[in-house]
Amino acid sequence: MRGGRKARVAIVTGGLSGIGHAVAMELARSGHRVSVGARDVTSVPRQAALAVLAQAADAHGGAMDAGVLDLRDDASVAAFVKRTEDRFGAADILVNAAGITAEHPVTGHPDALWTDVIDTNLTGAFRMIRATLPSMMTCGWGRIINIGSTAASVGAADNPAYCASKAGLLGLTRCVALEGAVRGVSCVMVSPTWVDTPMMDADLAQIVAREGRGRSIAEARAAIAAENPQRRIIQPAEVAAVVGFLAGDAVPGLTMEDIRITGGALW
Repeated sequence: MRGGRKARVAIVTGGLSGIGHAVAMELARSGHRVSVGARDVTSVPRQAALAVLAQAADAHGGAMDAGVLDLRDDASVAAFVKRTEDRFGAADILVNAAGITAEHPVTGHPDALWTDVIDTNLTGAFRMIRATLPSMMTCGWGRIINIGSTAASVGAADNPAYCASKAGLLGLTRCVALEGAVRGVSCVMVSPTWVDTPMMDADLAQIVAREGRGRSIAEARAAIAAENPQRRIIQPAEVAAVVGFLAGDAVPGLTMEDIRITGGALW
């Protein structure tokens, strides 16, 4: 195991793209047995992402598995957790990295869009925690890491559902931390600003389309980088490195916190 860490069983939702994929890679390189869940696990890009993870796991004495996971559906969550338990055992580490966003003002906001964002980002994380927390508490050890956002504490126009979902996730994080504290289970939220992921590009496409000014996605990205005090965009590996640390034994008292990775930016 890298750094002498004990091998654990880890679940990463959204583990085949963006931050989730970087987190799964970090955990695989640490020799853990990693189970990644995603709505799509069969497309060519997702199979390629899984192959990279499997190679990393093999190289570092770990193991990798992937299964279909729709966080909006209780039955899908239950089936995925059972799949993980059947292959690797009960989860010691849960990283809720799956998430979606949508640009829309409150005025005229469709119910279906609101529900989809909240049900994926907030209720989906709740479902995963509810399914895995009992076994962690029974074992007396567990690490739950929720991937949040600066949106949890800073509002942004046209992002009511996303901001509400991440603010709710922070509240959930704090409650879970208190529930698990006496049984060796910590729960922390990691909140980055803009991160260089496919979701960022998709969100920027919505933004420039709504602007109607003919600005390109590349120009929008450059503007965001220029506004950051470090004059750059945060990389997924930076978030994954923090998650990897939180998933270990170094600081068991680090719980109930919202750890921001922003380069100094507010949003």
